[in-house]
Amino acid sequence: MLLEQEFAALKLELSVKAKNGLDFIVAASLVWAAIAFLWTLPGSPAHKGFITFFVGSATLPLAWLFSKLLRTTWTLPHNPLQPLGLWLNFAQLFYFPFLIFVYSRYPQHFIMTYGIITGAHFFPYAWFYNARPFALMAGLIPVGCLLLGLRTSATDLYLIPMFIVGMLLVLAGLLWVSYRRNQQAYQRVAAELSHASVAA
Repeated sequence: MLLEQEFAALKLELSVKAKNGLDFIVAASLVWAAIAFLWTLPGSPAHKGFITFFVGSATLPLAWLFSKLLRTTWTLPHNPLQPLGLWLNFAQLFYFPFLIFVYSRYPQHFIMTYGIITGAHFFPYAWFYNARPFALMAGLIPVGCLLLGLRTSATDLYLIPMFIVGMLLVLAGLLWVSYRRNQQAYQRVAAELSHASVAA
C-alpha cells in the first residue's frame, strides 16, 4: 500500500512541479498560430510545408521561456519518472519519416499529417501527468485534423492549424484545472507519506 502511495506521489509531483507541461502547450499554441498565419500567405503547400519545419523548431526555446514565466520545473533529479517525459517527447520524432514522405509525395496533406502527429503524441502524457485532458485531445486533434484535411481545399488549409491552436488553448485551460486538482491531491498524499515515515 505504501509503495502504491509513493508511486502516486511521484506522478503527482511531476504534474505539480511541471504544471502539467503548460509551458510546452502555451509555446505550441503560439507556434501553431504562426503556422496558421504562414498558411494564409500565397504560395504552394510544398513551400509552406518546408517553412513549417523551421517554425516548429521554435517550440522548445519558447517552452523554456514560458517555464520561467510560469515557474515550472523541467528537471527533478530525485524523481525516477522524470526522464520518461523527455523520452515521450522524443517519441514523436520517429513519426517524422512518415511526415517527410507525405511532404514529398502529397504536400497538400502535409499540414494535416503534422497536426495528427502533434495531437496523437499527447496520449501518454495523460498517464505521465495524471491528466486526462491529454487523452481527450489525443483523440480530438487527430480526428479534427483528418476531417478538415478531407474537406478543405488547398486554399483553405490554414483552417487546420487554426483548429489546432483552438484545441491547444482549450487543452491549456483544462490542464490548469487538472493541475490545481493534482496539487491538492499531492499535498494530501505527501502528508500521508510523511506521517507513515514518522510512524515507522
